[in-house]
Amino acid sequence: MSDLRQLQFSDLEVAVDDARQLLASGYIRHGNWSLGQICRHLVLVQDLAIGGYPLWMSVYAPLRPLMRWLLLPKMLSGNSPRGFRTSGIFQPPEGLDDAAEVEAFAASVKTLLAHTGDFAPHPGFGKLPPEGILEIHAAHAAHHLRHLSRQGDTE
Repeated sequence: MSDLRQLQFSDLEVAVDDARQLLASGYIRHGNWSLGQICRHLVLVQDLAIGGYPLWMSVYAPLRPLMRWLLLPKMLSGNSPRGFRTSGIFQPPEGLDDAAEVEAFAASVKTLLAHTGDFAPHPGFGKLPPEGILEIHAAHAAHHLRHLSRQGDTE
């Protein structure tokens, strides 16, 4: 656990900058996924904020008030829980090209930030204002990118 970076991003553009810095410096994995896999996962999750989540994910809707109360503050504070397996549709494959996936993440963030309509209700937290959805995605990026450290860092 001590190998994990303490990360909190003020916004998604800072998360993209961090991913690009990891790509440029090289990185050490302290988790299961490469930089490319993390970026692919982030794209798969955040693109659905515009396109809408699969209907089966609404099964969690009755738990949303509890999750907003218990889990959301932990997530936004940079203390999100570890060890939960993600749904298969969000599992990135092995062998992805880091550079291509970082740029796909950057493009996805650009699309999210340019979006002017409502976002789809988050599967775990429900309908939130745009700034809330963007804050959740920035926290999600920090949660995953903290598992990589820059080559040569002593953190």
